[in-house]
Amino acid sequence: MEDSKKTYLDTEFGKIPSDWVYCTFKDVLNTFSSGATPYRAIPEYYKGKIRWISSGELNYNVIYDTIEHISETAVKNTNLKMHESGTFLMAITGLEAEGTRGRCAIVGAPSTTNQSCLALNGTKKLGTDYLFWFYRQWGDYLAFKYCQGTKQQSYTAAIVKKLPICCPKNTKEQTAIATALSDTDALIAALDKKIAKKQQIKQGTMQQLLTGKKRLPGFSGEWVEKKLGEVGKISMGQSPLSQFYNCERRGLPLIQGNADIEKRQTIIRVYTSQVTKMCDIGDIILSVRAPVGAVAKSTLAACIGRGVCAIKSENDYLFHYLVSIENDWGKYSKGSTFDSISSNELYEVVLSIPVSEIEQNAIAQILTDMDNEIARLQKDRDKYKEIKAGMMQVLLTGRMRLV
Repeated sequence: MEDSKKTYLDTEFGKIPSDWVYCTFKDVLNTFSSGATPYRAIPEYYKGKIRWISSGELNYNVIYDTIEHISETAVKNTNLKMHESGTFLMAITGLEAEGTRGRCAIVGAPSTTNQSCLALNGTKKLGTDYLFWFYRQWGDYLAFKYCQGTKQQSYTAAIVKKLPICCPKNTKEQTAIATALSDTDALIAALDKKIAKKQQIKQGTMQQLLTGKKRLPGFSGEWVEKKLGEVGKISMGQSPLSQFYNCERRGLPLIQGNADIEKRQTIIRVYTSQVTKMCDIGDIILSVRAPVGAVAKSTLAACIGRGVCAIKSENDYLFHYLVSIENDWGKYSKGSTFDSISSNELYEVVLSIPVSEIEQNAIAQILTDMDNEIARLQKDRDKYKEIKAGMMQVLLTGRMRLV
C-alpha cells in the first residue's frame, strides 16, 4: 500500500517512489550485443559443442542447453561473442508477432546467440535478475511503443539503450523483488509438473480400464461391442440464423464448436433468440466439424449449432470413453482426417463396454475422481498465477516494498 507521507515520481509506468531510479537502459546496463548465424553451407560449423541460442528459445526461462550447437571455428569465423551465465537475452526481431514480442530469457550456461537476440549485462546499479522480471512485465508495452518498422518490427541496440526503466536504487531491494517473483514462479512450475504427471497417469489409466486390459477388483463379467447410437442418444446441432445472435442474453447460449469448449466444459460466448436444437445440463458435447472429436460436458441448457452434437447417456462411462479416443477419429474415416462426420457415421462408431452397468459406473467414478484432482491442481495453479500477476504490478512499481 502507498504511504501517503512518501513522495512519488510520475513515469510512463505509473507512480514510483521518489527514492527509485527512473532512467534508460544504457544508464544502468551494458553490453547490448547481438549475435549471428554461422554460414549454413558449411556443415562442420554445426558439429561442435558450443551452445547457440536462437530467439525461438527465449521463453521467459533460464537456458542451460540449446537446440543447436556450433563449433569453435564457427564462433571464430562468425565473430560471435560468448555470453556468460546470468546474461539477459531479449528478442529483437519479429516483434510484430504476439508470440515473439516481449520474449526474454537468462543465459544459464555459457552460450552464443543468433542475430535475433540482444544480450545485456548488469552493472553495480542494476542486476539482470531484476531486469528479467521488469521486462516480463513491460516487454509488450515497450515493443509496441518503441520498436521500429511497419510489417516487420524490430529493435536495434541503439533503440534498446534508450528504453525507459524504473528500479530501486538499492540492489538488495532489486534482488528481494526478483527472488519473491522467482519463488512464486517456481511454485507455479512445480504445480504444472504435478498436473502433467497426473494427466499422464490418467491417460494410462484410461487405456487400461476403458479397454478391459485391466479389471477392477470384483468384476469379471463380459465386455461387448456396441454402436455409439445404441449407447447414447445423439442429437445433431443445427445453426440458427446469424441475425438472431446477440450478447444481451436473449434466448439461450449458443454452442457451435471448439471455441465454445474450455477445460472440458461449455462456455458462453454468444446467445441466440432462435433456438433450433438443444442440449441439457450434463449432456456430452462432441464437436463434429473441423476437427471432429473435442469432448465436453454441457454446463447449461443451450442451443447447439451444426459444429457439435449432444449425446445423452445413462452414466459417465461414455464421456470418458469419448475423451480417450479424442485424437483417434481418423481410424473411423475412409480418408486421413475428418473434416466432418454425419449422424449416420457417428451412430455406427463401435465402442467396447462392460455388460455390467455397475462396472461402467465404477470405471467412470475412478476417472472422474482423477479429473477432479487435476482440476483442483489447475485451480491452485491459476490462483498462484493471479497472485504473481498482482505481485508484479505492485513490486515492480514500488507500491509494495520488501526492503
